[in-house]
Formats: sequence, structure tokens, C-alpha cells
Amino acid sequence: MATDRSTPAAPGRAYAFPQMVPLAALFIVFLDTATDFFPDDPLVGVVTPTRLALLVGLLAVVVPVRGRPQARLRDFRTRLDLPIALLIGAAVVTTFLGRHPTAPLRGLLTVIACYYLVVGLRRTQPESWRAVGLLALVGVAAAATFAFSQVTNETPTGFCRTGLLTDVSCDAGGAGVLIRATGTFANPNLLAAFLVLLLPFVLLAAVSVDERTARTVVVLVGVVGYGALLTTFSRAGYVAGAAGLLVLGGAYWLAPRLADRAQRRITATLGFLALGGAAAAIWAVSRAGNSLGVRGQAWNAALDIALNNPLGVGLGRSGAVISATAPGERVFVHAHNMWLNWLVETGPLGLLAIVAVTVITWSSAARAARAKSTIGTVGLASLTGFFMIGTMDHPANLDRIDMLWWLILAVVMAEAPAGWRRRRSEAFPTPVPAQLKRPRHGPQRVAASA
Repeated sequence: MATDRSTPAAPGRAYAFPQMVPLAALFIVFLDTATDFFPDDPLVGVVTPTRLALLVGLLAVVVPVRGRPQARLRDFRTRLDLPIALLIGAAVVTTFLGRHPTAPLRGLLTVIACYYLVVGLRRTQPESWRAVGLLALVGVAAAATFAFSQVTNETPTGFCRTGLLTDVSCDAGGAGVLIRATGTFANPNLLAAFLVLLLPFVLLAAVSVDERTARTVVVLVGVVGYGALLTTFSRAGYVAGAAGLLVLGGAYWLAPRLADRAQRRITATLGFLALGGAAAAIWAVSRAGNSLGVRGQAWNAALDIALNNPLGVGLGRSGAVISATAPGERVFVHAHNMWLNWLVETGPLGLLAIVAVTVITWSSAARAARAKSTIGTVGLASLTGFFMIGTMDHPANLDRIDMLWWLILAVVMAEAPAGWRRRRSEAFPTPVPAQLKRPRHGPQRVAASA
């Protein structure tokens, strides 16, 4: 007689409700990052709808519930704990010693709370990876369809380019002007960063469904998402999106089929050369826009500011300080480089922390992808593209992109153990499926004869 050892008795309402609350909080965060659904104004004091959802979600994870294993401290520990502590310390020092407003510091604490909520949720509810994939699908669909509607209906967005990817005035561009879609964001570069971060996770949604027609719909949403990325006419977005696809395809489909390490290295080298050629071609046809010159002004001013302010100028103040320092009357919002922006705002300690976050998360995702983890594979593709955008821009300057970035970091780091000295089989126990027909994450049903 066959029995199913992985199917527990049906939980009661007292058990099911606390299980649903963190997922509901995650849904609220995803919805807000994709559509700016909830108001930024606080409900009371400094408590916004998103912060309230995060607080309730964290409480639901840590509060003991009869019939459910109690969450332990190790369920929240990750390899980023020390860099996060250093980042918070640098932010606190520059905020209070510089007597700057505390609102940006509260924003930083909010995204870190989201990070630990997702880590706790993934560790206490292993099957929540399915929810992450489906929520990513919803977010991509919302932003991408809005972007396409702007292009198909010729809705003015205030951002236009010519066929050579040169910025032009939408009113004076003539018949060859192309509208740059902004979707649910304020400018097309932010939409591109959002899609680059989230599109690889559409694969996670595809893995979560078994039925072929449902998977076809998931794939079509992914195609629409990458099409929406094209409508942004973002040069960095194009390169980052191509890098994400290269990593995704190489790690998921191509690498397991290559016979030895030499073949994988040759293929990776050819892929990077192709990516570099694409980036060079995009740069060559867009030289008339002089966008790199603008970034050069921002970088030079940022370095001068960092040398004169070892404790940083304060969170959220880099744009104003760079605008006052750089020659000309151009207004900057940030330093146009993620790591340089943290250096300007929080000093060398903040830079050290954000570099550690970058290196640890990318290497952890790479190790997980090498161990054939689906989450590691999509996380590696997502982070690779986003970090490439971060070299020329700083989309995480927007709180919605910042929240999504920390959420992606949490999904990746929850897959890895807190320490580094572990066997690969122990560190990444959930392999990538050889095909998209059977999900391999979470507990599997095992039949045994009795």
C-alpha cells in the first residue's frame, strides 16, 4: 500500500492564518513596487501602509503558533548580516553627526526589514518560492502592459529618442521620434531597471506550474516583459537585459549540456565577447547624445565630494551636493553609479558595506546556480543585469526599486546557508529541474510501500 509521507493533516484556521499573513505582506510589497499602489503618506506617525504590512508580516513569522514550528534566530541569519550592520552603522553616523533628516534612514531600515521578512518567510515556509514566482509574474505584467499601452496609443511620456538612441525633445523631434515608455514609473530608465531585476523570475513562475497551457501563458508574459524593456530605449537596460538572458540561458539550459569545463569556459568567453560587442555598438550609435559626458561630470564631482567628506554628506543628499559642485547648471538626482553614490552619502564605511553586499550576493547566487538551484540561476541573472545598470545609473535611489532590490537579495540569500564552510549538497539542497515539467523546489511527495 502506498502512502504519502509529505502530506500532513489539514491545518486549522489558527495555523493557516499566520501562514497567510507574511504572504499577504509580501503581496503588498510586490504590488507597491510594481504600481506604486499605496500612498507614501503615513497612516500615523511614520507608519506608512507598506511599513505596517512589513511589521505585521514579521510578527506573523516570529510569533509562536500552536501546530507550527517556532521560528528561530538561525532562520533569519544570512551571510549579509555583518555588511547590513555596517551599512546601518554608517548611515546612522552620517545622519546624526551631520544632523541630516532621518527620513532616508527610516527608508533604509524599511527595506532591511523587508529583507529579513522575506528571509524568514522563505526559511519557515519553503513552498513560498511559488508565491515569489507568481508575484513576479504579476509585477512584470502590470508594468509591461502599461508600457506597451503608452507606445501603441502614442501617449506622450516626456521622454523621446531618435533612431540612433539619442535623446531629443518630443515636440521638436520630427517624424522619426520614438516615445520612450515609462510604464508605472517616472522615467524609462527606472522601468528598465525594474524589468531587468524581475524578468528572470518569470522562469520561477514557469517552474511553479505543471500544466502546459498555463506555462504557455507564463512564457507569453515574459515575452511581453522583454518587449516592454525594448520600448524604454534604455541603452544600459538593453545591455543589462541581454546580460541577464545570457546568464539565464547559459546557467539553466546550456551549461548542463556542455561536456566539460573547457567547453563551458569557451562558451562563457564567447558570450561575454558578444555582450561587449553589443554594448560597444549601442555606445557607438548613441555618441551624439553625449550622455557619458554628463555622467563623467557627476563622477568627478562625486569623487571630489567624497574626499572632502569622509563621513558622507547624508542619505539622499548626493544629488543636491553634486549639482552644487559640478560645473554648469545641470541638476543631478544621484551620482549615476550605485557604489559611488553610497560613498558620497555614507563615506568609506558605507562603500565597504555595499561592496560586501554586492560581492557576497553575486557569489552566493553563482554558487547556487552552479549547484543547479533554480532560485540561484534566476537570482544570478537578475543581479548581473542590475549591477551592470548600477555602473552607469543608480535606480535604487527610488524607494520602490530599492525595496525590490532588497527583496531579490533576500530570495537569493535565503537559499544559501549563513556560513561559507558547508558541503554544496547541504548548502543548496533544491536542484534545478532538467526540464520545466516538474517543480523541484520545496518538499516532494515520496511514495513508499508499507
